[in-house]
Amino acid sequence: MATLLNAETVARLLDEVPNWRLAADAIERTVKCKDFMTAISFVNQVAAEAESMNHHPDIDIRWNKVRLVLTTHSAQGLTDLDFTLARKLDAVAEPFTHTVATAH
Repeated sequence: MATLLNAETVARLLDEVPNWRLAADAIERTVKCKDFMTAISFVNQVAAEAESMNHHPDIDIRWNKVRLVLTTHSAQGLTDLDFTLARKLDAVAEPFTHTVATAH
């Protein structure tokens, strides 16, 4: 079983994943994709990565936005597994993230 992290360790690890925020006993991130089908493609990649680790996020899809929530249910809070998967999902999200160019 994974070991529950203390608050100091959680704060340090959060600095390493700036796209994620603390939410109770979990961390969460929302990824904005170009459109719904891109969001679904992203979720499929998330599922593959999660399955390879046997650690699965809660996923909420709202048109082009995908909200990911990570926690380790067996430990009733955050563990190293959550931050390892967060880093991997950040890499997965990179090509799917939709940003609007600003005029200079």
